[in-house]
Amino acid sequence: MTTLASLPQNLFGSGIRLLPVLLFTSLALLVIGIVMISSASMDMAVEMTGDSGYFVVRQLIFSALGCAAGLVAANVPMAWWERSGWLLLGVGLFVLALVLTPIGSTVNGSTRWISLGLFNVQVSEIAKLCLIAYLAGYVVRRRDELVNTWLGFAKPVAVLGVASVLLVIEPDFGATVVLMTAAMGMIFLSGVPLQRFLPLIAVCVFMGTLLIFTQPYRLKRVVSYLDPWKDQFDSGYQLTQSLIAFGRGDWAGVGLGNSVQKLFYLPEAHTDFIFAITAEEFGLLGSLLVLALYTGLVLTGFAIARRAEKAGMAFAACFSYGITLLIGLQASINMAVATGLLPTKGLTLPLMSYGGSSLLITCVCIGILARVEMERVDQAADAETGRPATRGGAVYE
Repeated sequence: MTTLASLPQNLFGSGIRLLPVLLFTSLALLVIGIVMISSASMDMAVEMTGDSGYFVVRQLIFSALGCAAGLVAANVPMAWWERSGWLLLGVGLFVLALVLTPIGSTVNGSTRWISLGLFNVQVSEIAKLCLIAYLAGYVVRRRDELVNTWLGFAKPVAVLGVASVLLVIEPDFGATVVLMTAAMGMIFLSGVPLQRFLPLIAVCVFMGTLLIFTQPYRLKRVVSYLDPWKDQFDSGYQLTQSLIAFGRGDWAGVGLGNSVQKLFYLPEAHTDFIFAITAEEFGLLGSLLVLALYTGLVLTGFAIARRAEKAGMAFAACFSYGITLLIGLQASINMAVATGLLPTKGLTLPLMSYGGSSLLITCVCIGILARVEMERVDQAADAETGRPATRGGAVYE
């Protein structure tokens, strides 16, 4: 596999222990998210349920479940993920199709959830992880075919195309962009030449343009993105209110709990626009701190993948690259939407936004990255003593 050209060979230094950095950045973002959800959701919770702590209590439960899921993932051998690729592909496509049946729940015109009684499951979060796991296995098994033939390149693209169609039908355009971009990043890192992507990029641009101009609400989003103040009380409302939050935050913010935009001005303040409320209450300095934590998390993920690659753990490295791309892309898009750099998308901010599905899957991803690093460290230790690495019952040679 090739590596990200922009990453230095010894990211964070060969002597830096990556696992503590991974856990620190993840837990810091999780705690900040709980604090900000508590601040941003209280008035809305009172209005909707009569209980000011409704959303934050649920988020604490989701956080506990997410930490437990992350611990479970950290104890699942990478060999299981590798040999379960077809099963995971089936699960991913199945849940995407299942949500389009009468079982699916429709909220704000989108059918993205399956109700389990106490909470709703957003199936795109499950599907993204499953499809990335399958693709990592394909890249490792069929690398020569993938790199050297058009057919080898077309096979995973076809599978991703089916998943993208199902996501667009929901519709969930944001999840489609994140999944396809992360998947193409994995394929590029496997050594596929850049010119192989040009026809695919052209098709994606054409299809994206077609989707925008055939759906009035998407066209309104693009128009409002270009000039949100032109129609600030209709299509540009969310973005203008978000920008007002950033403006009020100034350098150091108005203080925790003192946001005005969360008082029914900014829609989805505790979910999609939690970053805007953070900027309002903690200013530019608080925003930069959050950005630094995400940067540290993503760079740590890439460093774990790079070290696994150098250790000969091809599947673990490819899977880690894909997971890190998922987290990094979703965080980048969410923050770019909040600051007006991209049109409005219904994407949560990983680890910080309110919501169980995104939080649980993100914690599982962190657990997988931790597992990759633990297996690599064990392999290196066993290599020094001349014994085969046997963490999780799998032997790495």
